[in-house]
Order: sequence, then structure tokens, then C-alpha cells
Amino acid sequence: MPAKTLAPIHAFDFDAGHATPVTEDWPAAAPIAGVGFRWLHLDLSDPASADWLHAHIPPVAASALTQTETRPRCDPLADGILLNLRGVNLNPGSAREDMVSLRLWVTPALVVTSRIRRIRATDELRQQSDSGRGPDSIALFLSELLHGLSHRIESVSLELDDRTDGIEEEALEGAGDVHERLSALRLEAIKLRRYLHPQREALDALLRNEAGLFDPAGLVLLREAVDRTRRTIEELDATRDRLAAVQDQIASEQVRLLGRNSFVLSVVAAVFLPLGFLTGLFGVNIAGMPGTGTPLAFWLLAGASALLGLAIVLLFRLLKWL
Repeated sequence: MPAKTLAPIHAFDFDAGHATPVTEDWPAAAPIAGVGFRWLHLDLSDPASADWLHAHIPPVAASALTQTETRPRCDPLADGILLNLRGVNLNPGSAREDMVSLRLWVTPALVVTSRIRRIRATDELRQQSDSGRGPDSIALFLSELLHGLSHRIESVSLELDDRTDGIEEEALEGAGDVHERLSALRLEAIKLRRYLHPQREALDALLRNEAGLFDPAGLVLLREAVDRTRRTIEELDATRDRLAAVQDQIASEQVRLLGRNSFVLSVVAAVFLPLGFLTGLFGVNIAGMPGTGTPLAFWLLAGASALLGLAIVLLFRLLKWL
């Protein structure tokens, strides 16, 4: 029977701040020396990844780490924690709001992460580990991972905030071509917020259910990373609300202009309604119409119409309709 082999994206053993690459063909679920912890980062497109997961971790966790569609969650299970996180999609040709998912299984001696699409935050941890340096504890590992995810989310949030400032300024100046850009920006903010809002709940659950898995010093840094993620999501909420306010303002301005134009048209119609009746009445081509034999009749009718129109305008001004 051929020996099983696993080709993880990254695999390192961490002990006292040192990182050692894992060279085993079929890695164990803990460091060989039994000290520190092991990190395996798996690509779900590799069939061996699912085989390894089902062979080394609880079935529920293995099933969760191999799912193609996920949402942020944090659930304690046996001696570990099942954690799903999301980050902005910075892969070429992809929309940033099309979030990438990172699935984690965390125990005192093992951290397994799995993904389908590339995640920059894990690449940064790999680069650090390649130099021989690594986090001292699992809590520090998770805090560095969360800082990497939050940094990219924060960058996108700040860019959205800057673009919102520009649209607000254009809207206040009365620019009429911001509607499409405003709608696209608001849709992007709504998608990001919808995908990231459950992540705040998952991270809160992580701090509540860590059950002694993290050391006190690392837990402090982990709390700071979680708080940074919360603040970033709150900034997205604020950006979404600002865009909604700008859209409401533009809609209100359009309604005001429409009402003003309708009012002007109503006033014009009110002025010309009696004049139209008067000219229609004198335009009847039947016998007995006065003035038909008088050369000045036309000018008298025109002058009377002008005076009547002026009287109507003065009446509207008196009634403060104009």
C-alpha cells in the first residue's frame, strides 16, 4: 500500500518564538517533540487535505474545514475550537467585497487552517516563519492572523470613507452625476458589512469560549486584535449610514426641485386658465359676437387680457403664492 503524502501550503512547528518547517510526508497532529504547537495550512483543492483532516481531527471539525461555503462562526468542540473567519478578497480579477474564507481548527498543540482562495494574512505569517521566527503561543498566532485580516479590511474601509467624503462634497455642491457612483459605493459597503458583521459575533464568542486555551499574555493581545476588528466593522457601519444619508439628501433635493417645478407650472396654468377661457369665448364664430365690426376690438381684448393676467399675478403675490 503506497504511503500517504500531504502537501500543505505551509507547515511549521512553533516553540518559544522559533519556527521550524514540517518535513513529514504525512504530518502528525502535534509537534514531534511535544512542545509548542504545530500549524498546518491546507489547500482544499488538494484531495489529500480532506483525507488528512478526517484522519486526525474530530469528524464535525473535519467536515466544517472542508466546506466550500462558510460563514463566520466560533464553536467549542471536544478539546478545541472551530473558527471561521473572513477577509477582503485581494486576489487579481476579484471584487474585494467577494470575501475569502479562512477555516480554523485550534487545539492546545495544533492549529489547522484551510482555504480555497489565497489569503494574504496567512502569507505574511508564512514569510515570518520562513525567517525562523514565530509566535510564542497560539493566542499570539491568532492575534497576528487577526491583525493581518483587520489591516486589509481597515484599508478598504478607509478607502470607502475617503470616497464617501468626495461624494458628500459633490452632493453638497449640487453635482447631478453622483447617483450611479453613490449607488455602487453604497452596495459595496453593504456587502462588506453584511459579510463581516457575523465575524464580530464569532470573535466575541472566541473570547468567551477560549476555556483556558490561551495564555494570559497572549489573551491580552488577542483581545486587542478582536477590538480592532470590531472598530473596523463599526467604521463600515458608519460609512454605510453616511452613504444612506447622502442618498436621502439627493432624493430630497430631487423631490424639492420637482415640487418647485410643479408649483411653477401650476401657477402658469392658473394665470392662463381664465385668459384661455376669455379668448376661447371671443373666438366663437357665431352671429351676435360683440366687436366684430369694430377695428379696435382686437386691441381692446388683448389689453383686457393683459390687465387680467397682471391682476391674477398680483393676487397670487398678495396671497403669497409667488
